[in-house]
Amino acid sequence: MRLSRFAVGVFALVLWAATPARAEEQTFSDNEITNAVSGFFGVTTEAAAKAVQRVFRDQGQPDAYIKGDEGSGAVVVGLRYGEGWLVRKHFEPVKVYWKGPSVGFDLGGNASKSFTLVYNLKREERLYQRFPGIEGSYYFVAGIGVNYLRSGGVTLAPMRTGLGLRAGVNAHYLVFSKRRDWFPF
Repeated sequence: MRLSRFAVGVFALVLWAATPARAEEQTFSDNEITNAVSGFFGVTTEAAAKAVQRVFRDQGQPDAYIKGDEGSGAVVVGLRYGEGWLVRKHFEPVKVYWKGPSVGFDLGGNASKSFTLVYNLKREERLYQRFPGIEGSYYFVAGIGVNYLRSGGVTLAPMRTGLGLRAGVNAHYLVFSKRRDWFPF
C-alpha cells in the first residue's frame, strides 16, 4: 500500500508534535534569566546582565532555576540554610529547601537572596542530592557573587546578593530536599 506524500507529511507532523519539547523550549534564554534576576534581586538589568552573561558564557542556557532566601554563619565551622522555589519551563514551581555545613578560614554571618541557575536537571529528583563546593566570600555590603557546584551530572550556579559581615574561604556542600530539615548533615 502506497501512502501519498500528503499522508506521509501529516504523519511526520503528528510525530513531531507528539515528541517531547525540544531542548530550546525547555531552557531559559539569557533575557529571561536577566529579567528574572533583576526583578528578584531588585537590581538594574545592567547589573544582573553582567552576572548572567558570565554564567551563560561558562555553562550555556539553564533548564531550571531556584530563587529563594538563605542565611549562613561561620566561626571556622559554618552552617547554611535556605528555602525557595524550583522553577522549570512547562512545570508548576516546587518548594525546595537546602542546607549544609562548611569548614575553612571563615568568620561572620550573612543573609542572602539566592538565585541559582540549574543545568542538566532533566528530572526534579536529580536536584535532591549533595553538591560539594569551595567558596570564597567577602560580604560587607550588597554585591552579586557566583560559584559552581556539580554532582551527578547536574551543575548549579548560585548567584547571591546579601548583607552581613563575613569573610573567608571554605569547603562546603549543599543538600537539597522537599522538606525542611534542621539537621545540617
